[in-house]
Amino acid sequence: MKSLADCRLYTFVDTAYLAGRDPALLTRQLCDGGSDLIQLRAKNAPLAEVCRLAEAILPVTRAAGVRLVINDHLELARELGAEICHLGQEDFFDAGHRHVNELRPPGGTLEFGLSTHAPDQAQNALAAGADYIAIGPVYATGTKPAARPVTLEYVRWAAANVTVPWFAIGGINLANLDEVLAAGARRICVVSAILNAPDVAQACREFARRLGSV
Repeated sequence: MKSLADCRLYTFVDTAYLAGRDPALLTRQLCDGGSDLIQLRAKNAPLAEVCRLAEAILPVTRAAGVRLVINDHLELARELGAEICHLGQEDFFDAGHRHVNELRPPGGTLEFGLSTHAPDQAQNALAAGADYIAIGPVYATGTKPAARPVTLEYVRWAAANVTVPWFAIGGINLANLDEVLAAGARRICVVSAILNAPDVAQACREFARRLGSV
């Protein structure tokens, strides 16, 4: 598996965009398209359903050498042996945590990503030992319609100041990708622009190709 520093394209199996598709098949398409990391995101789903989904897609990501990220569910990430757990501000800082080592299993290799929406949150995430951080949402996004866009200014700030791998996220598509890259991003998260594409693997390939050109 690639190190986080070498990961460029971060994609999702998001239950809000499954549209009846087989999660394992969708995961295979994401892997075939060149995804470096795949996050399982199942907001508001019962834990048993999240576990079922994770158990279905983990063998696919493992076989492809792609890291699986479990969103929100720390205990599930630990139990399944997923490579990464991603937590939002409310799940980490608002829950009273101050450093990811508080959550890392003894002797384990579980890594942690934290969402950030402003420079002060990024600085707190760095101090908390996050293995990577998400910078966004860069643009308005239907994935999180209530979230206020952070704009390219935050991307530029991250490019100048963030010392761990970071991923721009939120409303990124092939039409605006060039301006995100011009602002300094070298790693991106893409949800709807890939999951809503008629050919998921080909959409991944095009994002990966564009990322590889900078």
